[in-house]
Amino acid sequence: PLLTREAFVQALGRLGVPFVQCFAEADREIAGLANRWGCPVLSLDSDFFVFDLAGGYCPLSHFQWQSVRIPAAAAPQGCFVPARCFSAERFCGHFGSLSKALLPLFAVMHGNDFVGLEALEAFFSKVRLPRGCAAGRAGKHLRLQGLLNWLAQFAEPAEAVDNVLKYLKKHQREEIRELLCTSMEDYAPSDVNLEDFFQNGSYECEAARKADVPQWVLDALAKGKLAPFVINALILRSTFLRVQVENMQRPSAHSTALPIRQVLYGLLLRVSHTTEDASPSKQTNELPVVCEFDRCQKTLKKTFVQAARLPPDFCDDCFPLDKLMEVPVSCRQMLLLETLGVKMNSLEPIPSHLQLPVAVTCYWIRCSEPKVKLNQLKALLLMIVSGELQRITDDSDPTVLPAEDDSVAYKEFLKWKEKKLQHNDFDLDAAHSFCQWQCCLQMGLYLNQLLGTPLSEPDLSRLYTGTLVHRLYQELKSAPSVENLFLLSPKMAQLYLVLLNTMES
Repeated sequence: PLLTREAFVQALGRLGVPFVQCFAEADREIAGLANRWGCPVLSLDSDFFVFDLAGGYCPLSHFQWQSVRIPAAAAPQGCFVPARCFSAERFCGHFGSLSKALLPLFAVMHGNDFVGLEALEAFFSKVRLPRGCAAGRAGKHLRLQGLLNWLAQFAEPAEAVDNVLKYLKKHQREEIRELLCTSMEDYAPSDVNLEDFFQNGSYECEAARKADVPQWVLDALAKGKLAPFVINALILRSTFLRVQVENMQRPSAHSTALPIRQVLYGLLLRVSHTTEDASPSKQTNELPVVCEFDRCQKTLKKTFVQAARLPPDFCDDCFPLDKLMEVPVSCRQMLLLETLGVKMNSLEPIPSHLQLPVAVTCYWIRCSEPKVKLNQLKALLLMIVSGELQRITDDSDPTVLPAEDDSVAYKEFLKWKEKKLQHNDFDLDAAHSFCQWQCCLQMGLYLNQLLGTPLSEPDLSRLYTGTLVHRLYQELKSAPSVENLFLLSPKMAQLYLVLLNTMES
């Protein structure tokens, strides 16, 4: 689902789990922290087989989650989940005197995320690799074993690289040397000390300093208060829009949220009007451009999107990005609401934590193509109300019992849900419309975050359930009485009416 990452960040916050979101690739920073704390790394990223980790690497696929072990009285270590832990040292022991320092070269030569093997095919075609020891394995595995056994004859990476290059044409050698050495740096220790972040909240990163990222943006990113989407637009000037289960014959669901993204880009890419740093785009009065990767039918398409021109309150001279939080909160809220086409007085009857999703829903109704059907809107609102009912009955303060009518209404809703979710009708056009809503909500959330949350952030885990909204939509078409699903709770029935009246007005 599109908002999985945001829901996960919210869950970590609710549970009080400390976390950090890294500026770029996190692998090196994770490896550094793991070694500093003597912890294993838990992941599904095979790069961690290559890092020299003091505590080893535990692939998540090797956890026996269903087999929680409760120790005997004589073993005081507490409950545990059986798992496997990989050690680079023990792995290297299988290949004679192979040094751990050569594993990064092995990874790069085998082909990691960023380096293809094409350039090294000449090496593999000419070198005589020692035979692998595992009979019956595919040729790829034999080549891996042979490469590891071949590397074991060298004391350190520089010597091995020199010997690799002997098999290549002379005019290729320096280019390939640079490529191999640069790629091996991906496994070198990071200059970022994550322990500082967990101890005092400071995230210092040389790459971010070089990119001139404002400190408040870096801090917010590290704390998960800004999405990686924002940094990609700011630094790379490109973004990748994830594809959902939608109608591939129609334009991408993300096209509905384009005006919101353009405002985001406008806020991120403003440059001060000073003679020293005025960019060429400013000097020619052109607006900055971001490259978006999105789908066109079933293929990927690159589009250059112009940033929006911002209102006078956000003029470049007064408030560049590093001073955005100095703009009065009322102005920031105004920009958010103007982008979504909603006035604050129309949101006043709505509970504060639902104001942002309601504003986004108003935007969705106005901007989506094809137009939203009334039953799609009602299904969405009933789903939001069900999340509210669940919140006040499930998660209420243990000292404050939920009202009896709310508990009864929730039990009845659960009975209805259990019965109805067994059907699996699927309406592709309705799915496309709900995908558009999610795209609008995602960009509305990102814009709200970048503006310092002038509206409260909704609890995403309570806000949207795809299966439920589809079922409600199907039911409304055949049995409109489902609109009275929450009649047993006066509070929820009233909330539904308030939401519906706000949309209609």
